[in-house]
Amino acid sequence: MKQVILVRTDLKMDKSKLAVQVAHASVEAVLQSDPKDVEEWRMEGMKKVILKVPSLPEMVKHHKHAKKDKLVSVLITDAGKTFFKKATRTCVGIGPAEEADLDRVTGHLKMF
Repeated sequence: MKQVILVRTDLKMDKSKLAVQVAHASVEAVLQSDPKDVEEWRMEGMKKVILKVPSLPEMVKHHKHAKKDKLVSVLITDAGKTFFKKATRTCVGIGPAEEADLDRVTGHLKMF
């Protein structure tokens, strides 16, 4: 079991903003997941992988692919009150789920 967070590299977020957006994606995906999956993931150490996507269209494509494959996938939109000037889609949280299922959607992406 693992969780994957996709982060847009075109936004050039500073480390603080990036950390907050990744945390939002992780927590929101867990809150929407089956409690049995969350418990299994917790017992295995809560593995998380952060992967790069170059743009919004690429990120949305993977989000839709994950949903089509029946994976929990959440699209995070920053409110635009600090780092960004307007609401901005920053990242996607997928899972926790079986690694093989996640790898079918995101296995070709590079680590952040």
